Amino acid sequence: MTAMLTRTVLIVDDTLSEMELISHYLKESGYSVIGSISAKTALSQAIEQKPDVVITDVVMPGMSGFELCRNLKKHPATENVPIIICTSKSQEIDRLWGMKQGADVYLTKPFTREQLLRAVQSVVG
Repeated sequence: MTAMLTRTVLIVDDTLSEMELISHYLKESGYSVIGSISAKTALSQAIEQKPDVVITDVVMPGMSGFELCRNLKKHPATENVPIIICTSKSQEIDRLWGMKQGADVYLTKPFTREQLLRAVQSVVG
C-alpha cells in the first residue's frame, strides 16, 4: 500500500489534441486519466467511475461544458466532484457563468502546464 493516493481526472474535450495535452501533463504528474470526447458520455463515466476531479471544455457538440457542470452538480454521485472548466472563452461573463453552473476553477486556453497542475491541486489537494 502506497502512501500516495492516485487521483483520477476525467477530461472532457472534443478536440483530441487538447485532451492529449492535458492528459500528458496530468499523467506526467502521477494522475490517472479518463478521457471523454462528449459531455453526455462524460456524465455517465463520472457517475460510474467517480473521478476526483472533472476538467471540461465548454463548447462541444450535443451538451456543453456548462450543461455538464449543472448535471454533475445535480446528481448525488457527483455533486461533490470538483469541476475545472478549461476553455478558450475568456470573457469575464463566461467565467462568471461557469462558476454559477458549479465550476470550482475557470481556466482559459492557452494555459501552461503549471497553471493546469495548480488548478487541479487547488481542488484535490
